[in-house]
Amino acid sequence: MDVVIGPLDLAAHVDEALAVQAAAFGLGPDEVAVRRQIVLRHMTHPGARALGATAGGDLVGFVYGMPNDRAHWWSTVVEPYLRARGNDAWLDDSFVITELHVHPAHQNRGTGRSLITTITDSAAEPRSILSAIDTDSPARGLYRSLGYQDLARRVLFPSAPKPYAVMGAPLPLRRA
Repeated sequence: MDVVIGPLDLAAHVDEALAVQAAAFGLGPDEVAVRRQIVLRHMTHPGARALGATAGGDLVGFVYGMPNDRAHWWSTVVEPYLRARGNDAWLDDSFVITELHVHPAHQNRGTGRSLITTITDSAAEPRSILSAIDTDSPARGLYRSLGYQDLARRVLFPSAPKPYAVMGAPLPLRRA
């Protein structure tokens, strides 16, 4: 079944998107409820946009992001880690990939790569940043193949059980 990438009204399809994230990330109902409010709040930020991947009319993946703002919660958490490595300038003039998830039944088919490259291709900023669980994973392998490099590791977010890595890449992303 062909996957189609296109604009996504994430506020209108938040529950479908979070079902994909829950399947991909192993989230329970309480975590989904918290993330629902976060996603809806994020989509009100200037420049926030989302793309969806659909197959047979079903949402099978999504990505969303926005121009970074140092006043945003995420930036205030990662800034000390980046500053310690001399990388805090990455918080300026960057497009943040806030979430990128593909349903497990549709992973390893290029959907995540298409989502992230398509959303960053339209970014006005010269670079992109994101955070990912700090382990060797298929997601981190994808990001590295696109040109993302570690800017900080072992970043601890409140209430997150595992440390994260903050990664950055110049735009446009490298095509593998």
